[in-house]
Amino acid sequence: METRDVTSTTFLNPALWREHLFSTGWRAASLSADVIEPATGEPLVRTGVAVPADVATATAAAAAAQPAWAAMAPRERAAVFHRAAALLQQHFDELALFVTRESGAILPKGQHEVREAVAFCQLAAGMPMQAQGELLPSTPGRLSIARRVPHGVVGVISPFNFPLILTLRVVAPALAAGNAVVVKPDARTPVSGGFLIAQLFEAAGLPAGVLHVLPGGAEVGEALVGDAHVQMVSFTGSAAVGRRVGELAARHLKKTSLELGGSNALVILDDADLDLAASNAAWGAWLHQGQICMATNRVLVHESIADVLTERLVAKATHLPVGNGATQPVALGPLIDARSRDRVHAVVQDSVQAGARLLAGGSYDGLFYKPTVLSGVKPGMRCHDEEVFGPVLNIATFATDDEAVALANDHHGGLAAAVISRSVGRALAVARQLKAGMVHVNDQTVNDDAVNPFGGPGVAGNGSSHGGRGDWEQFTTWQWLTVKDAPPAFPF
Repeated sequence: METRDVTSTTFLNPALWREHLFSTGWRAASLSADVIEPATGEPLVRTGVAVPADVATATAAAAAAQPAWAAMAPRERAAVFHRAAALLQQHFDELALFVTRESGAILPKGQHEVREAVAFCQLAAGMPMQAQGELLPSTPGRLSIARRVPHGVVGVISPFNFPLILTLRVVAPALAAGNAVVVKPDARTPVSGGFLIAQLFEAAGLPAGVLHVLPGGAEVGEALVGDAHVQMVSFTGSAAVGRRVGELAARHLKKTSLELGGSNALVILDDADLDLAASNAAWGAWLHQGQICMATNRVLVHESIADVLTERLVAKATHLPVGNGATQPVALGPLIDARSRDRVHAVVQDSVQAGARLLAGGSYDGLFYKPTVLSGVKPGMRCHDEEVFGPVLNIATFATDDEAVALANDHHGGLAAAVISRSVGRALAVARQLKAGMVHVNDQTVNDDAVNPFGGPGVAGNGSSHGGRGDWEQFTTWQWLTVKDAPPAFPF
């Protein structure tokens, strides 16, 4: 586990968000609720909870504050993100532990979130200093420019699984491009996905009114999507909710960025190193209890090596420790809540009834679901067709590379896919045919860097990608600007 030297005082201040929201400062909320720590079932903190009326107030304030923020000198805007990155580094251990506890993770996952949050802030700091347009060819005497301009107010609806980085990877570049932002974090992780970020940017000197945090239920999200001040909506979460967000946004003719997941496939060819293949499959399927949009939902194995590989995976499932990742050196923590656990268990049971073989796991203690292995998985079974979002590794077999491609592409949209083989050329030939937003050769499906385009087709999203150059595409729009020395005389 990674540790950092922390010489400063405690950063997080629960008194700020206790029964409060962040909207032009910390203000009292009309509703509040306890945030439950998944590993213990005990209240971790108490926060304010927004109602739809809070959205209208926040978006109006954001719209009023945005022009001055966008007009701020680039170096001054960049400095806000440099200071935010420094604060994350300074309070690394404290923040990593809190994220671990609130999201039901193991400590290395919490550390990963803070480490990547630093990277997102550092990259955002560079955006105001980059060229934000281009000079176009034009007729003599006229200056013609295509320039990137911010949308105005961006609404962000973020999930529980990686709450800090999946919120900040949108908030940081959206702010850096000159937008104001209103965030609705998941109500189960309102601090890591919202109030922590609000406190961070407030301390870093972000002007008041540019960022708002309003945790709440579906009605708050719908109010945010439909609000007239919001020009763009970014949503990360389930396909079902993503469809609803897309429908509402389309009704209001708003730009949307949807990142939804899907049924991701790892293809293991017959020449693969079995130990390495098993390690990759286990990591991709069980990391953070499978609660990752890129998780390896389906492991597609050549029939000649399936039995041996399955034995290795069952052995791993049997021996991987499960427990409170904030206090114990375990491999898996709890699922986020009982509703998620019950859905995962229902998928497993339904798949077994449909003919899948349960070889390991398939049971739970509280929210702690054991690493599970299902074999004999086929299209039509829930574990094949749905994104399980739990620690369930589903094994299907194939006889030829063409069959592997067909099986891997048997979905309604994939965010990630991967291929493992000793022959890079053969693996690449398979990889090029896979329908997914991100494809990896000789790796598993859970991969992300702060600079790669992140997105996927179909139920994985709406074809949008952010990250790196994609951030300019998502969080700004083109404006054509022309300049002449004097108005010309026209024949009318």
